[in-house]
Amino acid sequence: MAKTSPIEFINQVRAETKKVVWPSRRETIMTGVMVMIMTTILALFFLGVDTAFNAIVNALLSLAK
Repeated sequence: MAKTSPIEFINQVRAETKKVVWPSRRETIMTGVMVMIMTTILALFFLGVDTAFNAIVNALLSLAK
């Protein structure tokens, strides 16, 4: 494998960075909003599942008393 000098490496990094297509401000905001919505939906889903399991376990434990 060929070794590159630090200056050549920096030049390659700059060349690759110029090829990157950055998202617009609107796209970034919309993505952030979608992440927050999905996180909230998943949190509510897991809250419901946890509450259901808690009720089932408490019911089973009350039978053992």
